[in-house]
Amino acid sequence: MNMNLPNKRILGINGIGRIGKLTLWNHLNLKHYDGIVINAGREIGKNIDDIVQYLTTDSTYGTLDRFLYGYSGKSCDVKVLDQSDCIILMDGIPVTVLKKARNPREIDWAKVGVRVVVDCTGKFLDPTLPADYPKGSLRGHLEAGAEKVIASAPFKLSNSSQKLPDDSTMLVYGVNHFTYVPMKHHILSAASCTTTGLSHMVKPLLDTEETSMIITASMTTVHAATNNQNILDSPPGAGSKDLRRNRSVFNNIIPTSTGAAIALEEILPEIKRVGFMADSIRVPTSTVSLISLNLTFRTKLSDNGDPIINRVFINDLYRKAAAGAQKGLLIYSDEQNVSTDLMGREAAIVIEGHDNHTRTGFLSLDAGTLRNYGIETTQDLNLPVTHAKIFGWYDNEFGCYVNCLGKLTKYIDKNLI
Repeated sequence: MNMNLPNKRILGINGIGRIGKLTLWNHLNLKHYDGIVINAGREIGKNIDDIVQYLTTDSTYGTLDRFLYGYSGKSCDVKVLDQSDCIILMDGIPVTVLKKARNPREIDWAKVGVRVVVDCTGKFLDPTLPADYPKGSLRGHLEAGAEKVIASAPFKLSNSSQKLPDDSTMLVYGVNHFTYVPMKHHILSAASCTTTGLSHMVKPLLDTEETSMIITASMTTVHAATNNQNILDSPPGAGSKDLRRNRSVFNNIIPTSTGAAIALEEILPEIKRVGFMADSIRVPTSTVSLISLNLTFRTKLSDNGDPIINRVFINDLYRKAAAGAQKGLLIYSDEQNVSTDLMGREAAIVIEGHDNHTRTGFLSLDAGTLRNYGIETTQDLNLPVTHAKIFGWYDNEFGCYVNCLGKLTKYIDKNLI
């Protein structure tokens, strides 16, 4: 069966892991595409029935029926259309699974009518590598016939001294996706789940005059387990810097690193002046993570001497964002949530207003210190400074990341030239 039909939208997905499968589920729900082609790059199971079972069940989100139709009793119609070409009809949309090529430039996207590819392998993240790079590259998708490729992870440049090529950009839907230029940008990154949630937390602060003057900022994400962790302890690889990544995911709280702070600077360049810090703590849960965002602001005092930035101000700021520009992507909650309450919740971030809090103190600078900085004065200075602790939930697999990735993919597709 030839998927390359005139005037039909066909989505390409490279990789059939966690994000690849959930991206399929997301687009089966959106119904924007007329067909989907997944490149697995290898044989899966013994036959096509094994592929169908993998694609229609999930240990975290349940069955595809339940995912699409809840408890309505309606089922997702799934049937094999062509065993030899591995074409499956899923909820009315033909899904083709390719199993031969692992190198992007060897996947014949042009033949199957794919213009936009979402690369969910996590293997090809350097946009500076040429299409003929022996181990494969994002540019290989373009040589194979795609017009746009979206990586489902932040870019990682092998040479840190290099800059992003002009045709590449990192986007988070609802924060900076409008900076996409169709004639210019062909290789895109949808950042990470943590960067997606974090950028939606930070944007309202930067957009509000009273909280735009951030002095310091840091975050910790209490993050669910991922497939790059070990089920049981194993020896670290040669030259490994993070020995804790090789410890058992089942029964450990594991401090580790995250690239969210660096990626955030690409999404919101205004944050570069702050010197943002970020770290991650992995916990043994299947999905849903929690950001603890810590910031200090230059603040003003009201006429009666109270700080303008306080808990009520912060929560109202997020209520307005949830009802305004970030509606549907940022949600404000006064409930006392736990992680499973947010599983599958379609939002980049859910602000936990119940636990947000602030404290204002004074930075005291005596006249002598000020004169050392070239400020001629005989008076001491007391500057009010407010520290805020803000919490935000995000379903790091489907609800936050794949949901925003799907919206970005649809946006890119609608703006094809």
